[in-house]
This record gives sequence, C-alpha cells and structure tokens, in this order.
Amino acid sequence: MPPSKHALHCPDCAGVVMRLPRNAGRGLIWIYRHTLSPLVGYNCRHLPTCSAYGDEAIERFGLWGGGWMTLARLLRCHPFGTSGIDNVPLERPPGACWYLPWRYGRWRGVNAPE
Repeated sequence: MPPSKHALHCPDCAGVVMRLPRNAGRGLIWIYRHTLSPLVGYNCRHLPTCSAYGDEAIERFGLWGGGWMTLARLLRCHPFGTSGIDNVPLERPPGACWYLPWRYGRWRGVNAPE
C-alpha cells in the first residue's frame, strides 16, 4: 500500500525539521544557563546577558546567522570590550547572507549604526 499523499508532504513536519538546528543551539544555551552560568556568576557587561542575546539571536535568525551574532557578542564581552545595552537587531544586517556569515555579527560598538 503506497503512503498517503499527506504523509509525503506535511508542512507541519517540514517546519519541525527545519527548526531542529535552531532548537539544538537554543538547547545548548539553556544547558549553559542552568549548569555553568550559576558557577561562573551572573556578571555580564551587557544587557541583555550574552546567553539571553544568543538565545534571541538564534531564535530570530537561525543557528547559522544567530550563531555568528552570538560569536561577535562574546568576542566583545571582555574587560576591555564594550558594555551597555546591546539588543539583537530586528532585521537581518545589510549584506548578511549564508555565504558571508561574518556580516551578521556586530564586531565593534553597542547598537551602533552599521
């Protein structure tokens, strides 16, 4: 008996599969927030914290784009780096695409215009 037409093309199933990498990245951040973060301490130079920023960036832009945004944020978060309010952009940065992933990150400044 051949599979039903619905089983071959299920938009809900496709959405779940497409979100697996995004949810895996967010899961790693959740694990960090509940295991290592209490041991390291809650002292981040930015608002929102780096883990909250990463979670929101990955949720909004996916694992690839949001991961690059998170990497840029982590590299700015050091004693001589930036501090202050640094929100995830609402829209994809200009020029950012999958084959130019470094353009997703804000490598200098805090909420500075590009």
